[in-house]
Amino acid sequence: MSKNLKLFLGVGLLFLATGLLLSWNQALFILNFGLVSAIMALGVNMQWGYAGLFNTGVMGFAALGGLAVALVATPPVGEAWRVGGFGILLGLAIGVATVAAGVALWRRMPKGRNRALAMLALLVGGFMLFRWVFDPAVTAVEAINPSVTGNLGGLGLPVLLAWPLGGVLAAGAAWAIGKTALGLRSDYLAIATLGIAEIIIAVMKNEDWLARGVKMVNLKERPWPVPFEVNLQQNETFLGLASTLGFDPVTGSSIFVKLVYMAMILVVLGLVIWLSERALNSPWGRMMRAIRDNEDAARAMGKDVTARHLQVFILGSAVIGVAGAILTSMDGILNPGTYQPLRFTFLIWVMVIVGGSGNNWGAVLGAMLIGWLWLIVEALGPQLMGWITAGMAEGPLKAHLVDSAQHMRLLTLGVILLLVLRFSPRGLIPEK
Repeated sequence: MSKNLKLFLGVGLLFLATGLLLSWNQALFILNFGLVSAIMALGVNMQWGYAGLFNTGVMGFAALGGLAVALVATPPVGEAWRVGGFGILLGLAIGVATVAAGVALWRRMPKGRNRALAMLALLVGGFMLFRWVFDPAVTAVEAINPSVTGNLGGLGLPVLLAWPLGGVLAAGAAWAIGKTALGLRSDYLAIATLGIAEIIIAVMKNEDWLARGVKMVNLKERPWPVPFEVNLQQNETFLGLASTLGFDPVTGSSIFVKLVYMAMILVVLGLVIWLSERALNSPWGRMMRAIRDNEDAARAMGKDVTARHLQVFILGSAVIGVAGAILTSMDGILNPGTYQPLRFTFLIWVMVIVGGSGNNWGAVLGAMLIGWLWLIVEALGPQLMGWITAGMAEGPLKAHLVDSAQHMRLLTLGVILLLVLRFSPRGLIPEK
């Protein structure tokens, strides 16, 4: 049996033990989390493992995928569209036209004072016109029943259509970021992508007309063919099956829904792995690794390094956007406040590093292992700390240790990362 197969079997045993010792519901929840994280890790692996691009803005692309779900699945708010929808669209069109006109003017006018003055006049005038049209429309939309809506709503389409759209939104953002930031040095690129991701989250939090901001969007749709638990609990056939298997209706319906989600995620994950492997082993993949290892030599051979970097940056970001849409569909809610760098950027990076950057199967293994550790330690940390402090006298020290148990997962994550870097610096499944 190969080493790689043994590693995957070992991780599989961790999930099996979770189901046997804790609950199958929790095991499936962690498994689905790991599978979605594996898709995100594959996107990061494309950027870093193939091309050496240090992207620390993963959470921004994941958030755009979640936003796609809200824009597709939620029903449109008719009254909001009547009072301000056209004004918002017109204001956005004015903003885009101003930027496009500024770019064209900068390219066509000769360098000098006149160009600077013309640019200043264009941008100031365009900004004032934009605010004059946009602000009243936003105020009118956000005043429409703000406790429930206060936004334009979405298209009212099946949420499954939002998964590819999440990839498209993330790819569009990656193109805009790449055109400006990919010429920077790697450390500057990392700072730029992290800053832009924070800007994306800030826009989602504060522009209530878009997706209710921090008031959150409850998604009433689910991907076909995932039913709602409450509907299963009223189905006589399902109730009989759950009783035969020894599950109560609530637990059985939750497990069934998670199993259906797992099957759908596995289809997407399998497709992404297949395409990634095909790309990695193609002439394009060999070219990307050559650029990663020595950009100067690749340029000397006639390769357009910046264009290839932009290409792989867009592809990786699109994969992250699809994963973000899947995760929001599972959660059933869009909350911009949950998009934190620790969860949606640096945890994914740990998965790639532990698994083995440059190896697609390594990224999947790292995602499953670290995803399991991240959630199981959170669940067992307070219980373990309770056992450790059982013999201590009641007091502030014991209370502090018990309250700090949730941080044990950070300690565990750090220890695992240090051990892997010490004994397997290239990851558990290194790049060939």
